Amino acid sequence: MARMAAFIVLLIPILITAGGIKLMRDSLFGILFSPFPFIWLQFIVGLIMFSAGIAFFAGFLLRRDRRKGRVQERFKEK
Repeated sequence: MARMAAFIVLLIPILITAGGIKLMRDSLFGILFSPFPFIWLQFIVGLIMFSAGIAFFAGFLLRRDRRKGRVQERFKEK
């Protein structure tokens, strides 16, 4: 059950990251979606979504590895 909960917790940021990649790709090809008035704004929102999803995933992995003692000395909490 704990693995299923961890999977669901990681699924949400993965979907946000995928949406960010799609928004950035569509703005590069000139496809504008209705909530965004400008293509550059669509690209910035996509970049923020992508960065937030990657940051959450990296933080999740770092926290997990810290608990299990698999990180280098510079990443250990003092």
